Amino acid sequence: MKKRMLSKEDVKEALRILAATYPDADTELNFHTPLELLIATILAAQCTDKRVNEITKELFKKFKSAEDYIELTEEELEPWIRSCGFYRNKSKNILQTCRIIVEKYNGEVPKTREELIKLPGVGRKTANVVISNVFGQDAIAVDTHVFRVSNRIGLANAEDVTKTEEQLMKNIPKKKWSEAHHWLIFHGRRICKARRPHCEKCPLTKICLYYKSLS
Repeated sequence: MKKRMLSKEDVKEALRILAATYPDADTELNFHTPLELLIATILAAQCTDKRVNEITKELFKKFKSAEDYIELTEEELEPWIRSCGFYRNKSKNILQTCRIIVEKYNGEVPKTREELIKLPGVGRKTANVVISNVFGQDAIAVDTHVFRVSNRIGLANAEDVTKTEEQLMKNIPKKKWSEAHHWLIFHGRRICKARRPHCEKCPLTKICLYYKSLS
C-alpha cells in the first residue's frame, strides 16, 4: 500500500502552523509533583482531563506522598476516584505503583521510561507524559488525539500507536517532540475532533492529507 505521508517541507510547515496556533499548549492535568502527574495520568485513561482535575483537587490535598497512599486499601481509595472510569482497576494500580515507588525507589518517582513502564497501570504513553512534563526529557506521548490528528494530517501513516510514535519521532525534530505532543492534543480537542473535524476553521487545510482527500 502506498504510503500516505507529508513531505519534509510540509511537515515543517505543519509544525510551524501548529506552534503559531497553540503557543501556550501544555498539559491540562493539574499537578505539582512527579507523583501527582503520574497518578493523574493513570486516572486519565478513558477519562477526561477535566474530570481527573476535579478528582485530584481533593485527592492531592489529602494524600501527598507515595507513603500516604500505601496506608490505604483499594476499597478505601476507590471512593476518592469513583467518578473516574475503571476506578477499581485504577485504585489497584495506583496502590501497587506507590508500593513499588516506596520499596524500590525510596518514595521518588523513577525518571526513566524503562523504569516507569514496569509500574502497574503505566504504559508507554503515561511514561512519556511523565518524563516529558516533569523530567524535561524529549518524548511524544501518543494518546487518542495525537494518534488521530497525526494520521489525518499526514505526520504519520500507521494503524497503531506504537508505529505512530516511531514515525513521529522520525519526522519531527527531537527538540520539538514534547511541544508537538501538546500541539497535536490541543488541535484534536479544539478543531480536529473525532466524529466531526472542523475543517472549515482549520489552519492546516492547505497541506492536510485528510482535507485534500475530501475534494
